[in-house]
Amino acid sequence: MRAFHSALPGYAPTPLTELPPLAAELAVGRVLVKDESSRLGLPAFKALGAFWAVHRVLAERERDREPGSVTLVTASDGNHGRAVARAARLAGQGAHVFVPRGVSAPAVAAIAAEGARVTEVTGPYDEAVRLAAEAADGPGSILVQDTAWPGYEEIPGWIVEGYATLCAEIDEQLAGTAGPDLVCVPVGVGSLAQAVVTHYRSRSAGRAPALLSVEPETAACVAASLAAGTPVSVTTGETVMAGLNCGTPSSLAWPYLYGGLDAAVAVPDAASVRAAADLADLGVSSGPCGAASLAGLRAVLTGAGAEERRAALGLDAASVVVLLSTEGAPAR
Repeated sequence: MRAFHSALPGYAPTPLTELPPLAAELAVGRVLVKDESSRLGLPAFKALGAFWAVHRVLAERERDREPGSVTLVTASDGNHGRAVARAARLAGQGAHVFVPRGVSAPAVAAIAAEGARVTEVTGPYDEAVRLAAEAADGPGSILVQDTAWPGYEEIPGWIVEGYATLCAEIDEQLAGTAGPDLVCVPVGVGSLAQAVVTHYRSRSAGRAPALLSVEPETAACVAASLAAGTPVSVTTGETVMAGLNCGTPSSLAWPYLYGGLDAAVAVPDAASVRAAADLADLGVSSGPCGAASLAGLRAVLTGAGAEERRAALGLDAASVVVLLSTEGAPAR
């Protein structure tokens, strides 16, 4: 995957930016932010998975000698849909993106600007996924979805594979220094978290970092599933963290999340908005979804019970924390 991404026009590793004021605030050694505000010409990490999956889909069609063009169908809160639409356009294929309620007009316009057909759904994300799957159930269409369910796991698996490049870049950027002691990852259906767990739990040497997932309070399906010990769906509400507004964990991601996460936290919109503003003041462009990682870190390391949580995660005054800021600030 890394070789594939590296060969793409405009590829460059995204910055891993150290922010000493946050380290001082949270009493750790270093806080670094993986800034995904510009990835392959798009404002989010999603391009890594979408580009790789579309490449694999089209390679399979070529191998099987399937004739003609194809329409790539997906459901998205914004960034994944735009990435699939961009990949389709670059490959000379069509795209059809279903967007759930609550997605901003600029996000919808950005998807349409890639040449995709956009269908706005009155229901939540899970309903958009259902309708996209139905629309792709026929000749000439292929579903490229970043959540999985029984019977639909190959393409979501390719998307997860694509995200591995992000983790490989962090390793290279921290080479010669202490690796992370904690990685904070925003979670929707859990595909990025699956990639993070796979990467850090596959190491055969050295201390693996603790892994913290962060969700909106209004869509904390992973935290609810971890508490139940089995995947559960939750009823989602409105949130500024639109890209994380998902009610059901990916079936492909779930075993990795259950076996690999050390902690999960849900944060309110106000905390994410504050975190985005603070990151902007420190020179990092981050939307509410990306800034959720900082909001979650603050929730864990401050307030009542913080010392117990810090100890449970193995953190001290010398610890290195990496925050995954998964998107840039939204267009106005």
